[in-house]
Amino acid sequence: MKRLLAAAAAASLLLLSACGSSDDKSSSAGGTTKVTFGYIGDYNGSSLIAIADDQKLWAKHGIEASTKVFTTGPLQVTAMNAGDLDFGYIGPGAIWEGAAGNAKIIAMNSLGNADRVIAQPGITDLSQLKGKKIGVPEGTSGDMILTLALKKAGLTAKDIQRVPMDAPTIVTAFDSGQIDAAGIWYPLINTIKAKKPNLVELAKDDDFSDTASFPTAFIASNKTGADTDETTKVVQVLREAMDYRAAHPDETAQLVASLTKQPLDAVKADAANSTMLDTKTADGYTTDGTFNKWLTALGQYFLDAGKIKANTDPSTYYLGNVFTGAASK
Repeated sequence: MKRLLAAAAAASLLLLSACGSSDDKSSSAGGTTKVTFGYIGDYNGSSLIAIADDQKLWAKHGIEASTKVFTTGPLQVTAMNAGDLDFGYIGPGAIWEGAAGNAKIIAMNSLGNADRVIAQPGITDLSQLKGKKIGVPEGTSGDMILTLALKKAGLTAKDIQRVPMDAPTIVTAFDSGQIDAAGIWYPLINTIKAKKPNLVELAKDDDFSDTASFPTAFIASNKTGADTDETTKVVQVLREAMDYRAAHPDETAQLVASLTKQPLDAVKADAANSTMLDTKTADGYTTDGTFNKWLTALGQYFLDAGKIKANTDPSTYYLGNVFTGAASK
């Protein structure tokens, strides 16, 4: 009987060891690390994911990735804080999440120029937005471009009828005429243009390039970002995908079109709205302080806009050493 009890206890211990704790993210086979990864279904947000899937980069670097599409960056941060997501993607309008201490930036991805303030036909100038009903996804690059455009026109949020709504709802609301204008981005604007081809683009990211740059980025939850080994594995995937994208733009467009179920022409047009970064450029911008300069400038905008309480030192939320260090591992 004693031997039987001992065997049962040993079996129980073995079972518990195999299952691991709720924080154990390594599978029993080969030490593969399981991660959840969010992305947005545009070229900026999905191109590296599409490449990693096609080129089997996850497995190459010891990762089993479960990916999920989101409509905005802040929604991914919310999922991270709930413990439902490890990594994700944000556009420039959500960089404030890092500055606010809600996530860690693990890799810069591109310089965006996909954001626009669009208006119904007949509205031809930013000054005409006064008193108008304007849709905006809170905390996103659509929010950012609208705020910058209003400031350029000498207006504030108090001068308009600001209507917070998620990005897909803006497409419907603009099409039905429920809103007069919107802060939104490509490729969603292409969807709107299909029914409203005469819409007016009143402002774009490039209009403000003399004072700010608009990087997109990949992020980790604060908990996941603290695990340097796990984050390094993911960064290695992103780095390899970045260089594949730079060397194979046509193939990447095809992969994105397949992943996002969009026409190839639309994907290529979307890609043309941004400048993609390769690892050589990103490493250089990390080591010479360019990225920190951009993040500090954006931080000042977010501070002025009331998104953050302090313009935090970028070195506290951009894991530049992890990004460059992943090249040698």
